[in-house]
Amino acid sequence: MSTALATSVDEVVNQRAVETLYQPVVHLETGDVLGFEALARGPRGTPFESPEALFEAARTAGRLAELDWVCRASAYRTALDGNLPDGVSLFVNAVPEALSTPCPPDLAPAILAAQLRLRVVTELITRDPAALLVAAPTCRSAGWGVAFDKVGAEPKALALLPFVHPDVLKLDISLVQQPQGAPAARVVNAAAAYAERTGAAILAVGVETTEHLATARSMGATLGQGWLFGRPGPLPSGSHSRRPSGTVPFTGVTPADGSARTPYEIVTANRPTAVCSKRQLAATTGYLETKALDTAEPPVVLASFQRHFTATTARRYADLARTAAFVAAFAAELPDAPIQGVRGCAIAGDDPLRAEWNVVVAGPHFAGALVARDLGDQGPDGARRFAYALTYDRHLVIEAARALLDRL
Repeated sequence: MSTALATSVDEVVNQRAVETLYQPVVHLETGDVLGFEALARGPRGTPFESPEALFEAARTAGRLAELDWVCRASAYRTALDGNLPDGVSLFVNAVPEALSTPCPPDLAPAILAAQLRLRVVTELITRDPAALLVAAPTCRSAGWGVAFDKVGAEPKALALLPFVHPDVLKLDISLVQQPQGAPAARVVNAAAAYAERTGAAILAVGVETTEHLATARSMGATLGQGWLFGRPGPLPSGSHSRRPSGTVPFTGVTPADGSARTPYEIVTANRPTAVCSKRQLAATTGYLETKALDTAEPPVVLASFQRHFTATTARRYADLARTAAFVAAFAAELPDAPIQGVRGCAIAGDDPLRAEWNVVVAGPHFAGALVARDLGDQGPDGARRFAYALTYDRHLVIEAARALLDRL
């Protein structure tokens, strides 16, 4: 590639001046190569050769989404030209925000060919939780698997696992190479719990020594990636090269669209209801909301309000958003960003959710939901009665949360 392209990131993007290197993903017990991760590089010998520098410059220039498309198209095209065997998994990084933007027309053939011929695993990170929650189903609609990248680098990411529902958890390099302390233990236990529930694979990144390999195995990883198995380079070719001999399994589980139901309908189909006043319910919702203050294991907090998102509620939820992994509120005539850190969603006039007051909290280990339906009383606000149910059953809580998230 020409170093003349280093004058600006715009020229790199406009001329599609990226190349792709590949690093093997292996089975830790057998050593079999099950796939490759595609790694983008800018023009050699320029400041943009580093992917970190390239993507940061593109973000600053407002070209991040287009660069992401360029890099993914390069990964697909090079893999197809290299005759990557059928069934072998190709891990490709994606910026979640880019998946909701149209593909540039000149890159569309490579993207379409990838959908038809390659077994793609899209790697997603959590810089923008809202974009991530939208990106995961977009990937699945294309027939791709989903990998959650850099697990452990950001504590808030762990609460998003049941909603992104990844097929592969990629443990951050820091966990494999410096696995000390309670934070590492929390991440490893949360990853192991998720893998046990879903059948997802745990992949350890940065395995460079036999000591790292032993650490990865102790953390429950079955897959590995790092210099011990191979450095980034061209795809192998020829009879004497290390060719793939298997594939990375997908969980095969795709969460159903829950937007046709409400949290109250989901929970009360499985739990009995009781009746109490709004004033009495407030104590329980307050308890659930305080779980968002857990900085060690920040949860997802979702709440719907049968009337309006008041100024008092807004201040309370702004406080929760400072520590929670993700906070969303649902109410009549609510804007997309009612207050800093809170994602808003206006409830449609014919949506039965308008009659409900729900607070759903889901963290890596804790899960709780209070669902309530207004009985239509007149009179003092605090005395209004609600039929309600409370559950700490993780399966029900996650299902109730999806019913809200699918409305975003």
